[in-house]
Amino acid sequence: MSIIISFMLLVCLISCTTARDSSREALQVTIGIGNGYLSKGCNDKHHNLPFKLNCKLPTTPLANEVLKFADQRLALVHPIIQKFKSLITSDPLGITQTWVGSDICSYKGFYCDNPPDNKSAIAVASIDFNGFQLSAPSLDGFLDQLPDIALFHANSNKFSGSLSPNIAKLRYLYELDISNNRFSGPFPDAVLNMPGLTFLDIRFNFFTGSVPSQIFTQNLDALFINNNEFMIHLPDNIVNTHIFYLTLANNKFNGPLPRTIFKAFSSLAEVLLLNDQLTGCIPYEIGLLKEAVVFDAGDNQLTGHLPFSLACMENLEQLNFAGNLLFGAVPEVVCELGKLMNLSLSENYFIHVGPMCRILIERGVLDVRNNCIPDLPFQRSVEECANFFAHPRFCPRMWSYNYIPCYHFPSSSSIPEMAPSP
Repeated sequence: MSIIISFMLLVCLISCTTARDSSREALQVTIGIGNGYLSKGCNDKHHNLPFKLNCKLPTTPLANEVLKFADQRLALVHPIIQKFKSLITSDPLGITQTWVGSDICSYKGFYCDNPPDNKSAIAVASIDFNGFQLSAPSLDGFLDQLPDIALFHANSNKFSGSLSPNIAKLRYLYELDISNNRFSGPFPDAVLNMPGLTFLDIRFNFFTGSVPSQIFTQNLDALFINNNEFMIHLPDNIVNTHIFYLTLANNKFNGPLPRTIFKAFSSLAEVLLLNDQLTGCIPYEIGLLKEAVVFDAGDNQLTGHLPFSLACMENLEQLNFAGNLLFGAVPEVVCELGKLMNLSLSENYFIHVGPMCRILIERGVLDVRNNCIPDLPFQRSVEECANFFAHPRFCPRMWSYNYIPCYHFPSSSSIPEMAPSP
């Protein structure tokens, strides 16, 4: 009898287990376990299941998780960085995906160092966003809120807006490069109140209006403001400058080349004035640029003769006056410059080149195409040259065009009757 009872209990147990497993399998099929639908059901607020799903919470950091920073200065800039991150509208290279957590020094584009006022502290000292292709409507509230920043490089992005005047409070900032972006508005005057700034690059943007003359007397080594929409005369009241590299090209600078700036810029190594709207004659004072390696004033409306004083620019390697309204003879003393590698005088109205200049033409150093030199190929037509010379052009102080300030003439030589003004 006991054997029969035991057998019946065993059969019942097997039957119940099978039924439960079948029900579970049916339930699994219904809600999609193993078929990729469970997660959808968990996340779908509008599912029609007759019961509540017991879903696991996503494994993301808690909102109130306490971040530990290597230094209090990093803790202070963390919310500033995260706010700026939230304003970025495009990040094709996924740069901001690394801007997570408390290790700010490992964020892509951020570099840490010991600040000058505390060598034991750690702070964000440098930012290099060059080529990141980030888009944001403004840098306000970001750059100007990084108190220990020394270098900020952000060329080739899509940042826009204008620069906050608060950047003047960045006491350590000495290099600022926001070139090739979409900034607009007037020249950022805040930089005039930054005596520690030595490098300023705002080229290839949409800044407009005037450029304050004070910028040329700042303690800058390099000033790049080309390819904007600045429209002013070049300043004529500059006494001294520290600038070595100056690019003003592709703006709307107009008027003549001021005589006084060449003495002030005597230490310049590179001067780019091409494709502006400069007019008038070239003063002999240009020869005071004794350190210049590159001088480019192509594609303007400069006229008159080339001054012999160019012979004083002994370090000159590249000289470009192409695309102007210059005429007369190309001075032989210019063609005798020992380091000259490229002398471009095409698209003018020169009428004569001497033997030394012809040697440079043969070497491919001198380009005088599209001028009015009768015995050379690739010149303007006779009619075009005649039309140009039918309207005489005169330059003041014509005596100065043969004056070479770096030459020491003997008393019997032909020094100009009028001494050159200082």
